Amino acid sequence: MPIAEGQKTIVMGLGYIGLPTAALIARSGIETIGVDVNEHVVETVNKGQVHLEEVDLDGLVRGVVERGTLRASLEVERGDNFLIAVPTPLGADNDPDISYVLDAAARIAPFLEPGNLIILESTSPVGTTEQLCAAIAEARSDLKVPGHCDGAADIFIAYCPERVLPGRILAELVANDRCIGGITPRCARRAMTFYRNFVRGECVTTTARAAELVKLVENSFRDVNIAFANELSIIADGMDIDVWDVVRLANRHPRVNILQPGPGVGGHCIAVDPWFIVAGDPANSRLIRTAREVNLAKTDHVVTRARAMISALPDDMKVALFGLAFKPNIDDFRESPALDVAVALAAEFGDRIAIVEPFAEALPKPLAGTKAHLVALDDALDQCGAIILLVDHDVFKSIPLGERRDKIVYDTRGLWPDQPVRSNWTERRAPS
Repeated sequence: MPIAEGQKTIVMGLGYIGLPTAALIARSGIETIGVDVNEHVVETVNKGQVHLEEVDLDGLVRGVVERGTLRASLEVERGDNFLIAVPTPLGADNDPDISYVLDAAARIAPFLEPGNLIILESTSPVGTTEQLCAAIAEARSDLKVPGHCDGAADIFIAYCPERVLPGRILAELVANDRCIGGITPRCARRAMTFYRNFVRGECVTTTARAAELVKLVENSFRDVNIAFANELSIIADGMDIDVWDVVRLANRHPRVNILQPGPGVGGHCIAVDPWFIVAGDPANSRLIRTAREVNLAKTDHVVTRARAMISALPDDMKVALFGLAFKPNIDDFRESPALDVAVALAAEFGDRIAIVEPFAEALPKPLAGTKAHLVALDDALDQCGAIILLVDHDVFKSIPLGERRDKIVYDTRGLWPDQPVRSNWTERRAPS
């Protein structure tokens, strides 16, 4: 791989993508400065520590900080490459908010010099990279900015989204193919050369607008397919049919692969990115919008079923909610349907609700002020007569039938197919 000798890379944002990316760039031998607005994050990284949970990230950050190839700062400085990995949340009416991207552009603009490369990695609606170019062109009239000048530009601007799985971020940042969209072909080639310093997957170039849509399409594809499974689970529920058996048997067809239903869809990608497409073309994104609505409705369905279950139990029976994360074996609660279910049930049933989340040392902020309490798994099995399983963490899979045989169980993940029926409740469905 080519090593950019003597170069310096500035990474804007040290979150779930920014910090792992910065650490990998630093490991390749490139001096890397991670910039973040959070003083605690900066101090933590400069100690060689991490503020988020990700496999092997702590050791990597410690190593590159000790070697002096990575440091963190509250301030931007001059560099050769600038990567923007800041949040792009949803605003009012599910409209994408790119203000953090434009703020980052404004912060780096005074430090840009001819030959610099700017890469936007934040998940963004189509056209965001062009807006970033326009903002830089306005701030730096002395520079020839691609898309805003005749002839060769002074700087290079591209879009390259990540496509990683939490829990495997470091491995996938290196191994996965990258889709690199340039404002011009020269921009794309320049960015491709940079990524080859630390990416082993194939680097494929295209336009910035195409790359932006590729990222959104990938997660929307997943959302639509999950919506089919979740809608099927509600239909089967109403017909008193075991949806897990239906999925298992239907998938024996050689050209059918139905995904597994759950309590909804979470995470900052699949639960958010489809709205970026809807916002860009609401008239022609009817299926994508409907899939989002189906997955949101599935969470409401689980709350309704769980509420009916708890209301039918003795008033002194405690109920354990297993899991709060948006997916198994991580500590990420962003857009988590399990957390939404827990908040709704805690608000109604108070201290009857015990929460088991092996990846949390304290309850997330949305549960602050409720009487729900965090308990250890063994304590929940001892003290609670009912279980609502919301996340299929590996540790929950390890609970043998003997420890849950006498429990009333509502399992939204189909994790325990051997759970016996109790009071018309199975691990799969609530009573009609």
